[in-house]
Amino acid sequence: MKITELVNELKLTVFSGKKGLDREITGGYVSDLLSDVMGNANEGQVWITLQNHKNVMAISSLKELAAVIIIRGNIPDEATLTQSNEEGIPVLGTDEETFIIAGKIYQLLQKKAE
Repeated sequence: MKITELVNELKLTVFSGKKGLDREITGGYVSDLLSDVMGNANEGQVWITLQNHKNVMAISSLKELAAVIIIRGNIPDEATLTQSNEEGIPVLGTDEETFIIAGKIYQLLQKKAE
């Protein structure tokens, strides 16, 4: 599944990183602890978090994540948007809670795998 499909299916806001919208999603990772994501997230995953600062992009780039989804209507800061555009890693937004958006993404990925 591509990021563009995820955005359309879940009506996500695209804040930045539009040149990366064709990236393939291999799975998802949920954590608000940066060191946890750095140690355990895998390439191609979508990271779901409430973090909205520039360090999110540093870790996303290091781990070669497909995209970042910021939950609960939080908005990324300007430095995050700039870095996202430079790296081509989309930063997306939703008003949903982590549990809900993670469940929806899981269901979509399961359908695609069938």
